Amino acid sequence: MYARVRTASLYGLESREVHVEVDVGNGLPSFSVVGLANQSIREAKERIHAAIDHCGYRFPQKRITVNLSPANRKKEGSHFDLPIAAGLLISTGQIVPEGEALIDTAMIGELTLDGRLEPIEGALPLVIGMQRRGVRKVVLPIGNCREAESVKGMVLYPAETLLQAGEHITGFRRIAPVAACGSPPNAKEEAVPDFCDIRGQEMVKRAAVVAAAGAHGMLMVGPPGVGKTMVGKRIPGIMPSLTDQEKLDITQIYSIAGLLDPAMPVVARRPFRAPHHSLSSAAMTGGGSRPRPGEISLAHHGVLFLDELPEFSRQTLDTLRQPMEEGCVTISRVQDTLTFPARFVLVAAMNPCRCGYYGDPVKPCTCTETDRLKYAGKVSGPLLDRIDLHIGMERMVYGDIDAEREIKAGKSSHALRDEVEEANMRQKQRYSSLSIEFNAQLPPDKIGTFCRLNDSCRKLVKDAFSRWSLSARAYHRLLRVARTVADLSGSASITEDHILEALGYRVPDMSRMRGL
Repeated sequence: MYARVRTASLYGLESREVHVEVDVGNGLPSFSVVGLANQSIREAKERIHAAIDHCGYRFPQKRITVNLSPANRKKEGSHFDLPIAAGLLISTGQIVPEGEALIDTAMIGELTLDGRLEPIEGALPLVIGMQRRGVRKVVLPIGNCREAESVKGMVLYPAETLLQAGEHITGFRRIAPVAACGSPPNAKEEAVPDFCDIRGQEMVKRAAVVAAAGAHGMLMVGPPGVGKTMVGKRIPGIMPSLTDQEKLDITQIYSIAGLLDPAMPVVARRPFRAPHHSLSSAAMTGGGSRPRPGEISLAHHGVLFLDELPEFSRQTLDTLRQPMEEGCVTISRVQDTLTFPARFVLVAAMNPCRCGYYGDPVKPCTCTETDRLKYAGKVSGPLLDRIDLHIGMERMVYGDIDAEREIKAGKSSHALRDEVEEANMRQKQRYSSLSIEFNAQLPPDKIGTFCRLNDSCRKLVKDAFSRWSLSARAYHRLLRVARTVADLSGSASITEDHILEALGYRVPDMSRMRGL
């Protein structure tokens, strides 16, 4: 007998429909899976055999052939367990679907040996892809239900066991349906470090606000212990709140990576990723035999913080160049080409030299000129050109850090976030006809439209362009930063003050480090 069950397979973030075909015929007992199935699917035989027995069904001692159609694409994932088991039971007559129960219904789920359904990785992108292909109902593990509730228009049937799924298909005991609401469930944002904990460093705090408001990259250069890491960890807390679509985008990535919290399977705050400098290029961009999202994709709509920037390998850092421009990363393999989103804010920190004290007024630098140039040269010029804000940080005086001295606290992250939200609202209104939300995403062909300069501003920019030999990319990024500064001040147009502040962020200590 023959049975057919709908399901899907993941290729990056893309979900493609798969039909599980099961044929049970006479012959020597065997269980064959065809259709380019990977090892986890081929091992499903043992899980399905034990699960069927424990649920009171009978595993047929016949020739069983399972085909995953279309057969010309690789399939992987343990979520094929449930559709294969259901197809096997239907083909042997142990489950008789009620009416047209399987016409617009798909199944996903991993089986344990006792017949329970375990949560799977990638449930959200799987459900989204199946909906686009006409599926309206999904039987899935109960542990993935809250995650999939974000897909508006889907009817979910959360099952705990194979037996419960079988009784639902036959109509003997229906599973209570869950109608997806279309918006991620409310989640309480976790507490993040507050900017009021940082004393002094007002210029750096201002730069952090500009970076958060316009999604600009930021590089902090300074001696050890001046607060570079503290500032970097606090930037996500002042960025604009996530929209429902952004939450959905991030949750899909974390679902594939298996990083969702079972208690709250929706990402409610902007990601903050701070990988160690020993990570490989593949870990940064994503990859592997089964391509998975890397750090830049896990930081999508959030912050990628690279502390001790020159300690990362040159090859790893240079892999950031294309994603920073395009907002995505493409991973090519012989079998397929996958694209993961990677629109992140790069925040980096580094010392001015290997000993860390070049230019320090108190502690002398022990590095030679050759050592300094070699250290600074670990970060390529093209990568630095893509970072909008370059901030030099200086040693703090004792009065700023005296624990017993009463010092007026600076602005809190909440107050700074209000400023950022207002500036971001102006950007959303300005770019309502475009598919962008931040000034840093403004394409070059639109800069002339949204970043108009008067004669005095144009002269300032022209002089800076000639004096510091700015590239065309640096020119565009300078205007985007000036546009963000104007938005923070509530100005509809860019003025000289805005240009001067943007220029201050564009002339880093890096030039001094490189001897330019």
